[in-house]
Amino acid sequence: MFSRIFVRETSEGMASKAARAIQMKIMENNKKEIPTVLGLATGSTPEPLYKELVRLHKEENLDFSLVITFNLDEYLGLEPTHIQSYHHYMHHHFFDHVNIKQENIHMLDGTVPLQSIEQHAKEYEEKIQEVGGIDIQILGLGVNGHIGFNEPGSSFDSKTRLIQLDDKTREANKRFFNSKDEVPTHAITMGIGTILQYSKECYLLASGVAKADIIAAVNLASAPNQDIPATALYDHKNVTILLDKEAASKLALSAKPIKSPLLSRSIYAPKTSGEPKIVPVHDGLNEIKINPS
Repeated sequence: MFSRIFVRETSEGMASKAARAIQMKIMENNKKEIPTVLGLATGSTPEPLYKELVRLHKEENLDFSLVITFNLDEYLGLEPTHIQSYHHYMHHHFFDHVNIKQENIHMLDGTVPLQSIEQHAKEYEEKIQEVGGIDIQILGLGVNGHIGFNEPGSSFDSKTRLIQLDDKTREANKRFFNSKDEVPTHAITMGIGTILQYSKECYLLASGVAKADIIAAVNLASAPNQDIPATALYDHKNVTILLDKEAASKLALSAKPIKSPLLSRSIYAPKTSGEPKIVPVHDGLNEIKINPS
């Protein structure tokens, strides 16, 4: 069971907590005139995060000029201009709206010839190593427990590589395409070993009722299990889980209700050795810490 799980009323509230952590790290490093290295995820879950980071840039003058980014993955075979490529996603939701330098943006290339993917992946890892690793890694969670595109069965020592996508992943992602047949069958992804080795701090985000079952499974796992890739994060010393109330709903299987006057209804938290904490925050939402540390 993870020691830090926070539940927020909405996905926007969840994203706000992650955005503030990123903001604090960027401001701290900017004062020292050193880069902040971010590992970034895609999909519907982090969209509110990027929206909030853009707001922080435009309304609070958050300066991204020293920020360096590395994205987790990219579909194989999609041109960067394809509307469902993660290149397009990142520029549409984030990069085009802040003052990040183009040379500081690092993304895997889904158009690399098959015979060159191994070298491309090796060079990507070398770039991460050259900048001293990733300060904050943002992770999403697949319905099958994948992080990045590390599907069930992935080695916890795995590095950046080509991977065949699980059928559940393609089924979940078909909503972004005209049909499942259009969803690529392969992708290039940072490995689980890459994430564990180079990420100094990880934030795992999950929102929506579709993620409730896998969140419960990840949290109740007694040990890392390759059948649920996200459980590899048990081996990382600095992981925070951020959920909205829908993603956290199945944590109520062995839980008691937590009531708060600022929430429309009770949020449930697993029974733990300590009392769950309700910590007020400045945006008018309540933050509920599930597993007190």
